[in-house]
Amino acid sequence: MFDSTKKLCIYMEGALDNDSGKMGYGLMRFSKHPITCIIDSNYAGMTVQEAVGLPYQIPVLGSVEKAVALGSEIIVLGIAPSGGRFPSAWDEPISYALKNGLSLINGLHDDLNTRFGHLLTQKGQGIWDVRKPAPSYPIATAKAAKLDNKRILMIGTDMAAGKMTSGLELYAALKKRGNKVGFVPTGQIGITLMGNGIPLDAIKVDQAAGAVEQAVLEQADKEIIIIEGQGSLAHPGSTATLPLIRGSQPTHLILCHKAAHTHLRYPVSHIKIPPLDEFIRLNEAVASVCGAHTPTKTIGVALNTVGLKDAEARGKIDEISKLTGLPTTDVVRNGTEVLVNAIFEN
Repeated sequence: MFDSTKKLCIYMEGALDNDSGKMGYGLMRFSKHPITCIIDSNYAGMTVQEAVGLPYQIPVLGSVEKAVALGSEIIVLGIAPSGGRFPSAWDEPISYALKNGLSLINGLHDDLNTRFGHLLTQKGQGIWDVRKPAPSYPIATAKAAKLDNKRILMIGTDMAAGKMTSGLELYAALKKRGNKVGFVPTGQIGITLMGNGIPLDAIKVDQAAGAVEQAVLEQADKEIIIIEGQGSLAHPGSTATLPLIRGSQPTHLILCHKAAHTHLRYPVSHIKIPPLDEFIRLNEAVASVCGAHTPTKTIGVALNTVGLKDAEARGKIDEISKLTGLPTTDVVRNGTEVLVNAIFEN
């Protein structure tokens, strides 16, 4: 949507130190754009590394005004608030950015072209509403099952378990190896980073599997397709995993799990995450539907060990590898080699 030379500032007010800032975290790790700063007044004057320990020397500023003065050209909403709605408290800072010539990348459900379009006055300035779906999608008919390739769905025990990060790390590693690999973005971060994809949670339920199927078929020439996961079969508020399974007809699954968590994230933290070996069997059973659909095999576990010390992380990796009998790693801490090998061994 925007030239990758354009300089980003990432709006993360009140979210730099918590899971609702996952859009910002993804951009810091993967964006091709230069990033001028993060905006979060709670940590103004620090770097991201000083503030929250992530390995980025990006300055944190206290206001949009300072980000504009620093030469930022695009402001990105780096926060994923509950429900994906744009809070009215953001009206003033975002209006200021637009009035001062910045473009906007919006990953929330609200149509901000409608809300702020009248403030666009400069040539080349724009608002990209990332979660705006196509007017309609076909109904899925399991066409992806006929493809002669590996379709790997990143499937999670919970929201924000590392599905997008693990998938993108695997995609980058396979590209580096010279493999003909595709990536299907299905959420706001993946779409923003790749410049294409399907905003799955904004698509009508009846068309969601068809949207996934269409996106997978568009990459039929790839020997491996990584499909970005969403939600979890364990989460009572999630409807995203089933259309991903049905639309992609995955040949393989990689389970993504936040190692420190025994229960789902708030507000459903009263629900216990099932034992991973049992949950793996559930995902495979749902995917194959007693043999009626593509046989699906889980080939590895991508652990998110954030918050754990190195020794604790190693212990968790060993524990889960023994429980599941599968290659297990944290792709951020330890790289992707274990999971890349698993792809070619299955």
